[in-house]
Amino acid sequence: MALREYDLLGPSAKRAVDIGLAAAEWYHTDISRAEMKDLMRRSDGPALRDTFIYYGSMIVLAGIGIALWPSWWSAPFWLVYGVLYASGADSRWHEGGHGTAFKTPWMNSVIYHVACFSLLRNPVLWRWSHARHHTDTIIVGLDPEIITMRPPHIFKVVLLFFGWDSVQSVTKMFRYAFGSLTPQEKSFVPESEWSKAALIARIWLVIYAATIIAALAMGSILPLMVIGGPVFYGSWHYIVTGLLQHTGMADNVIDHRLNTRTVYLNPFSRFVYWNMNYHVEHHMFPMVPYHALPRLHARIKADMPAPNTSIADGLSEVFMALRRQLTDPEYRIKKELPPTAKPYRLDFHAEALGLPPGTQW
Repeated sequence: MALREYDLLGPSAKRAVDIGLAAAEWYHTDISRAEMKDLMRRSDGPALRDTFIYYGSMIVLAGIGIALWPSWWSAPFWLVYGVLYASGADSRWHEGGHGTAFKTPWMNSVIYHVACFSLLRNPVLWRWSHARHHTDTIIVGLDPEIITMRPPHIFKVVLLFFGWDSVQSVTKMFRYAFGSLTPQEKSFVPESEWSKAALIARIWLVIYAATIIAALAMGSILPLMVIGGPVFYGSWHYIVTGLLQHTGMADNVIDHRLNTRTVYLNPFSRFVYWNMNYHVEHHMFPMVPYHALPRLHARIKADMPAPNTSIADGLSEVFMALRRQLTDPEYRIKKELPPTAKPYRLDFHAEALGLPPGTQW
């Protein structure tokens, strides 16, 4: 395969359009309309319950952390608070953006904007970016949310665990506040939305500036431990779950079973991640609410490769693939399907990638 070019306006983007990978017809497991209607049924109840637990826990943890400050006894409470603040916001941004967490539209909008603020992710840019991600999942030159390139930049991957993603988000916030979008961003965000992105970034700068002023006035970083700071010290969990989604899997294919990974998680991580560990299922049927994903998984698992059994199992697979891709950018994980599953759509992929008919990979 030709050298991968991840520029959204580069030759890979043109090639993806030319060979039919852009906005392609993706493989979907067969499921009846009645079953899908039931799975897609929205409800405020589960999300209201989880939101109360989520924000209630954050208030308690922050309260204990403040009460024990500046003692080191406060550290465990800040560490858990940070994971909920940053990693919990990552999944709530995601579900609120899809509009499926709550039945009531304004509730989805509120949690989406609050979560975007927590993560320093401009809600206008990310709404359109994620729409493109679902339309062209891991299609080189079209998907703006590819985390690891091929060959991978291992140092950049390591930096993600130390808040590099958040550092980049800060620089983007300043750039958006001045109305500056890159040509790549303008390729997936309508021009009518650019001014909205700038306005939101300016409002956020005022809020964060006020938090910093409060910290200076108090002579303490405590205000930043509550607002802003957690996205740097608590983001490691969403980096882990983010790497598990697609890293090491195939690119330039139109079968989510080939480019996406489902992983079984412990109860705490599942709560933080809002069931997005069922990621193949989510990409195949993105309008199914998070609380119905376990049922969807049970319904279609006969057509799915076996999930990874834990975070550790998934990460070992991810880092093995990254290591292999350093010397072989064409390496990708191909999980075995059960006998009950329909075969992967390798016929289309071989043709689209310019490989001889019948090529197996």
